[in-house]
Amino acid sequence: MIFHTVVSLRPRIGRFAPIAILAASTLSAAVAWGSDAPSSAETTSQSYAEFHTDDETNNIEIFKRASASVVNITNSRLVRSPYSLNPQSVPQGSGTGFVWGDEGYIVTNFHVVQQANRVTVTLQDGSTFDARAVGLDPDKDLAVLKIDADDVELVPVELGDSGLLEVGRKVIAIGNPFGLDTTMTVGIVSALGREIDSVSRRKIRDVIQTDAAINPGNSGGPLLNSLGQLVGVNTAIYSPSGASSGIGFAIPVNTVKRVVPELIAYGRVQTPILGITPVPQPDYYRRLWGIQGVIVMGTVPNTEPALKGMRGLSRSQRGRIQLGDVIVEIDGREIANESDYADVMEEHRPGDIVEVITLRDNQRLRYEIELQAPQNN
Repeated sequence: MIFHTVVSLRPRIGRFAPIAILAASTLSAAVAWGSDAPSSAETTSQSYAEFHTDDETNNIEIFKRASASVVNITNSRLVRSPYSLNPQSVPQGSGTGFVWGDEGYIVTNFHVVQQANRVTVTLQDGSTFDARAVGLDPDKDLAVLKIDADDVELVPVELGDSGLLEVGRKVIAIGNPFGLDTTMTVGIVSALGREIDSVSRRKIRDVIQTDAAINPGNSGGPLLNSLGQLVGVNTAIYSPSGASSGIGFAIPVNTVKRVVPELIAYGRVQTPILGITPVPQPDYYRRLWGIQGVIVMGTVPNTEPALKGMRGLSRSQRGRIQLGDVIVEIDGREIANESDYADVMEEHRPGDIVEVITLRDNQRLRYEIELQAPQNN
């Protein structure tokens, strides 16, 4: 036997009928007298416009304050047309940057402007300027551009402190993913202290990992904290497809604050030199000799390592290559390879005196070396 449920559609008349009739009468009167009472749609719209959660309010304020500092960067390369001898400008890609100070400097990633013959910068108001490279640092994937925008009021980004970040803190990315200008995405700090490879294959350390969506075109854009302050420069994503996968990386602003002023002043980072020449293909020779450290191939003439007796490679009477000094420690820091060596050098400035420990013939030797400025300034 099959049972059917029957639902009656007839209006029920009961003790609530007078109330319903009264409400209907009141509504009819209001309509008849042309009442100004807002409709439910208007009330909902007004309520939504006036209501924000604290987080929404924070997001809106950050975007309004920081988006004016974000720029779109387009790079192009001059190629010779097969039908003409005249070079033509061919677009290569686009990225993001941000205003640094009030003198027309723009900070972005090195890979955004790499191999470009022409770079244009578009501000939020739509004005476009040709830009020239002031300084480049492929090891940190940073570049500084300069635009002549004397007639435009530039809005520099406010600098924060990446050392105050914690996992779980909110971060905001503003950029131009896939050419969609001034797009904001929100996420958190997923991890700190990551390492990624730069264009030059050097390790970029202390990198910020975030799940804020970062896509092609976001490169070089700012990563902001809840105060709208710069805490990182978006530089890479981990994605097999090339689109955001929830794993993005940003160069910490404390690194940026150290590098950018030197790029502006000198065109390159003023990493000091010790006065030695490392061997080429060092990994091969470390495996060959079963050692760790930086193998000194030679010393630069008239530098302290040369004057204080540090030795490079030499040949025995039988023609075999003999090891000289192998740097294993600088200022108490273990040096296992050239990356460790470069990291220590970046933490110092020309004129600093460092203690260098080397191994030679199974003996530990100690040198005090004054670091020199780069020779090709």
